[in-house]
Amino acid sequence: MKRRLDKGQIEVVDEAVAEILRRKTPAQRVEMALEANKFVRLRIEGHLRTIHPDWDDATIQAEIARRMLLESD
Repeated sequence: MKRRLDKGQIEVVDEAVAEILRRKTPAQRVEMALEANKFVRLRIEGHLRTIHPDWDDATIQAEIARRMLLESD
């Protein structure tokens, strides 16, 4: 089945992926979300430590929070 993206549509989940997700328990879906959050935080942290080696941990954590909350500059 081919799906069309339009301006109001951000993404389309493949039906096979949707079926796999439907089979997961609520606890498994929460665990997946938490692991995704952890992964994103670690990626942002690694990036920030690379481009701002002079920043301390508190500054790094504040910037991670700002980015995760989608706050603008």
